[in-house]
Amino acid sequence: MKNNKKIVIIGTIADSFLFFRADLISELLKQGYKVYAFTSSYDEKELEKIKELGAVPVSYTLSRGGLNPLTDIKMMYRLSRQIKILAPDMVLSYFAKPVIFGTLAAKLAKVPKVIGMLEGLGYAFTEQPKGLSKKTQLIKKIQVMLYTISLPQLNTLIFLNPDDPKDLLDAHSIKVKNVEILGGIGLNLNNYSYQSIKDIHLPIKFLFIGRLIKEKGIHDFISAAKIVKEKYPKTVFTILGTTDPASLGGLQQSELDDLISSDIINYPGQVDNVQQWLGDSHVFVLPSYREGVPRSTQEAMAIGRPIITTDVPGCRETVVDGINGFLVGKWKPQALADKMIHFIENPEQIEKMGYESYKIAQEKFDVNKVNQRLLNILGV
Repeated sequence: MKNNKKIVIIGTIADSFLFFRADLISELLKQGYKVYAFTSSYDEKELEKIKELGAVPVSYTLSRGGLNPLTDIKMMYRLSRQIKILAPDMVLSYFAKPVIFGTLAAKLAKVPKVIGMLEGLGYAFTEQPKGLSKKTQLIKKIQVMLYTISLPQLNTLIFLNPDDPKDLLDAHSIKVKNVEILGGIGLNLNNYSYQSIKDIHLPIKFLFIGRLIKEKGIHDFISAAKIVKEKYPKTVFTILGTTDPASLGGLQQSELDDLISSDIINYPGQVDNVQQWLGDSHVFVLPSYREGVPRSTQEAMAIGRPIITTDVPGCRETVVDGINGFLVGKWKPQALADKMIHFIENPEQIEKMGYESYKIAQEKFDVNKVNQRLLNILGV
């Protein structure tokens, strides 16, 4: 066991440490590391909860939105000073801006080992039905330029799926010392017990979880629901998540109200008992445009639900087509509806494919296995 070692983990919102890094922090503590959790968006209760995990919360400044070079450079130098005072043995950054500026700050602070983890490439790298807007193309060019400067400084860069390094590194000739594919950040499977659905009665219930933005495929889900409802009007389509008024092309509240009043969808909003809703559903649907490896799909798989999702980066990592669900082409609501109808007309497939999802989740998404792979990558 390595003792008296220090690791700085740089993220953004404090919630991400609490919900997605708690098990990793626990493992690092077991290995004798002192863990510093750098967060730029938090409240005092969240900082206290990070302390309860055993980590030391550290606040820092990060402009999560825009790309103001002067502001970002100032922020990077301040962050570098904070890191230098702590003199960690390793810095691990995740999310785009922390990876870019956290990496440069760590190198300025002369940290011996610097690791970055990109859990997805984000909006600027997500194909759109009508192509990327000029503004998005500009943002992408700036991001690529910043990645070209920062990523070669890393000892290791971690991706969740094998498509992302091709679309970022290969496509833009960015050289990185070492690249690893983690395959998902994992779930504590103790919180997602398998729930059998042997006795299946109509109507079949389809569930979507995510922000109600076009990139998550919300419009395709709704269009498919309308198609299915014409043939099987009692079918239930439930949406969990919140609208995002700032998202261009996202589902608007007025549209949502119309869908609810016309009985196209069931909308409980954002809930804190996701496991219960997954257990009460038959099939999980995520027609997203691009993901790292979607957590909501992993949760549905762990509980034992078949998946219908798009054949795009990240999403395709969760489905073996025809085994635990179906992959459909992106932006194709008719294809989505056809697979929904398949489950309605072949309900015996729901239990069978759901159990295959469960087996895949046990093998690929168990947080203990994932964290062991991550610790090996980190050299812990």
